[in-house]
Amino acid sequence: MIDLKGQTAVVTGASRGLGYAIAHRLASQGAAVHLVARGAAGVEEAAKKIAAETGATTVAHAADIADASAVQALFEGLDGLDILVNNAGITRDGLLMRMKDEDFDEVIRVNLRSVFLCSRAAVKIMMKARYGRIVNLTSIVGVHGQAGQTNYAASKAGIIGFTKATAKEVATRGITCNAIAPGFIESDMTAVLSEAQKTGILASIPQGRMGTPQEIADLTAYLASKESAYLTGQVLSIDGGMGI
Repeated sequence: MIDLKGQTAVVTGASRGLGYAIAHRLASQGAAVHLVARGAAGVEEAAKKIAAETGATTVAHAADIADASAVQALFEGLDGLDILVNNAGITRDGLLMRMKDEDFDEVIRVNLRSVFLCSRAAVKIMMKARYGRIVNLTSIVGVHGQAGQTNYAASKAGIIGFTKATAKEVATRGITCNAIAPGFIESDMTAVLSEAQKTGILASIPQGRMGTPQEIADLTAYLASKESAYLTGQVLSIDGGMGI
């Protein structure tokens, strides 16, 4: 059983969806979890709910993690750090020929720049402790691409390269850095799909179903644990066989 007692974790984009499920899972394994999201009300509610259900220590932070000063303030306020989960992300879909500059820039800023800023701050703490786990959420879109998502695909592919380079830089200090590439997961985004769209998606997945946030959280918990010490620089697809 994974034991994270005595460890401190930061999870970005943690007020809902995958981020919430991951924060809940880490807390249930005993970690003290700092939940980070833009909206104060949402992240505070999430932190309170997780604390009530798991008995773990949770702290809510309302911050724009693509802003360097906000990230610096967040990490300087921590009393140690063992686990960083870079989950925050947005979409601004559109065909390349019609995509606005600001839609490309904002997706790169939130999805990729935030990973750089948070990881840089985290590594400074982890290097001193000679221990750490960094888990970055990418996507199968970053591996295979997707029409209408050139900005999102670029940001998620960038996370893959960033993960591999970071893993090499910090490997001798007891720090691992891995990426998770989810396929189609039950979420607010997939809930709005039409039945015809869902049927088409399920036909492309060998297991014939979408994944759950809990399944992503379970894999994250393993990568965040001491048991994953010899696993680093990897991109783990969790997609029901879609990428085979």
